[in-house]
Formats: sequence, C-alpha cells, structure tokens
Amino acid sequence: MAHTLALLLTHIVFSTKERRPWLEDAVRAEVFADLGGIAREAGAAALTINGTADHVHLLVTCPPPLAIAELVRLLKTNSALWLHREHRCTHAGFAWQTGYGAFSVSHSAREAVSEYIARQEEHHRRIGFAEEFVAMLKKHGVAYDERFVLG
Repeated sequence: MAHTLALLLTHIVFSTKERRPWLEDAVRAEVFADLGGIAREAGAAALTINGTADHVHLLVTCPPPLAIAELVRLLKTNSALWLHREHRCTHAGFAWQTGYGAFSVSHSAREAVSEYIARQEEHHRRIGFAEEFVAMLKKHGVAYDERFVLG
C-alpha cells in the first residue's frame, strides 16, 4: 500500500496539578480554544473539548506519525505557557498534573464519547473526578495504582 490511512480516535483526560480549580468559568473557554489550536498545529484535530475547573477531556484524531504521548506533552506544555502569559496575574502558579489518561475510541462510539465530554459539568454534579477516572480505567481494563490516581 502506497499510503498510510488511519482514523485514530482517542479520549484524553488530564487534571490540573493537585486537582486545584484553576479553570474557572472566566478562563475555561479560552483554555479549551487554545488546546484546540495546539492540537491543530500538531496535525491532530480536537473534535470535542470540555471539562470542569480541575480537569479536561478531549476527543482527538491523531495522525499515525504523532504519538499520543507527544500530543499530550504539546497540549499541556503550550496551554500552561499560554495561561502564564495571558493570565499571569491570576494563574502564575498554574500547572497540569504529570500524568494523563488516553483511551482508544471506536468509530461507532464517537458520538457517545463526544456527548459524554460535552456534558461534563452536568456529569460532575453526581460524581467526582477521581471516581470518574477510576471508572474509566476499569471500563478500559487499565491497571493502575490507587496511590497515583486517588492521591
């Protein structure tokens, strides 16, 4: 085959350092827009981005040459730099948590995952981030150490 053809959908989740509520309403939409731009510059596409004050969910397509780990590094590094530059007086100490979750999504589940991400605020009225993340890990069969997920 002369060309590489792929559609790689991934649900990425990461939180603010110590799950601090840095992404208040006033800045959240700007951060999400910035994340979308960073993904686009990297050759990926952010199909859906949403979250709450302490974490972000993204549904992305990623081209085969770009590793998810590299995309997440670019997203976190560049969005933190943007926040420091644009909101220096209120976000000088902002940082993302070191780790992240990345879950493959089938094409048939694309709409359901997108809707789930779009309804984050509603969802988190019923369940906290740590509970949500552990449920995602279990659903996808990902082994984890509670010290690093819940701590």
